[in-house]
Amino acid sequence: MRRLPLLLLLLGLVAGCGLEAGGAVPLRVGPGSIRPVPQLEEVRITVGSKDFTEQNILGYLIEFALTAAGAQVRDLTNITGSNSLRDAQLHGQVDVAYDYTGTGWINYLGNEQPIPDADKQFQAVRDADLAAHGMLWAEMAPMNNTYALVTTADSGITTLSDYARLVNTDPNAANTCLGTEFSVRQDGFPGMARKYGIDAGRAQKQIMQDALVYTAVANGTCRFGSVAATDGRIQALRLKLLDDDLGFFPKYNAALVMRKSFADAHPEVAAIMAPISRLLTNETITELNRQVDVDGREPAVVARDWLVAGGFVTAR
Repeated sequence: MRRLPLLLLLLGLVAGCGLEAGGAVPLRVGPGSIRPVPQLEEVRITVGSKDFTEQNILGYLIEFALTAAGAQVRDLTNITGSNSLRDAQLHGQVDVAYDYTGTGWINYLGNEQPIPDADKQFQAVRDADLAAHGMLWAEMAPMNNTYALVTTADSGITTLSDYARLVNTDPNAANTCLGTEFSVRQDGFPGMARKYGIDAGRAQKQIMQDALVYTAVANGTCRFGSVAATDGRIQALRLKLLDDDLGFFPKYNAALVMRKSFADAHPEVAAIMAPISRLLTNETITELNRQVDVDGREPAVVARDWLVAGGFVTAR
């Protein structure tokens, strides 16, 4: 029952924005290789995502694909935080979304140790979440949006073990910008500090919105920063990923997540999305992220254009 206040807060925020049942899909698309599916005609499906670039892109991919298949899709992307999206799904406010295997295993299921192999991590999450919460994880995408720390190319620090030694011996030289979720999640800074023997009390940390970390490291506000490994700004700003030499960070492969009752009623959804998920490699999603965060394009436009280029849908 501890989830109830958070759910009420989420619903209050959604209702306050006038999106109690979701908003309209932002761009029109028609069928391509995805053809109208009679079983989905006029079926109302609410699609959700978290509130960062990659998640918004993934949410729009679902929306456009299911729209082309004939469903009545509602847009509830850009929900603040993993736990809020999760609660929205558990309570039926969101029918389908992409989520990450590491988040499922650590944050939703309460495990402390990740499973290093991506396929085994996915299988463990899939089986445990179905048994515990009736949530179905469909086919896993190749993309792995794991957490990482970055620094500038000239810092001389190459591994997280190097970073840990610097924090413990000269904390002023290891000023670190941390995204808000990363700063508190057990698969983020607290867990990383334990794994690498970092004296968290000595670490010089600045907490900020995730999107601000990249430029803060690039412009020298912080020497290190927490990032998502598939973010297009890493290469654009010439940042360097630190090697997770002790293998702390879980795999964060994306997969379609639905309540089992919804998936059983509409098996066509997973079938439609499977060919799209298979194409979502690290290189592909990093480029899509770059188009938004570096080139300034809208996530919905980037998602639609990629589907159009792949022949899945047509633009209208």
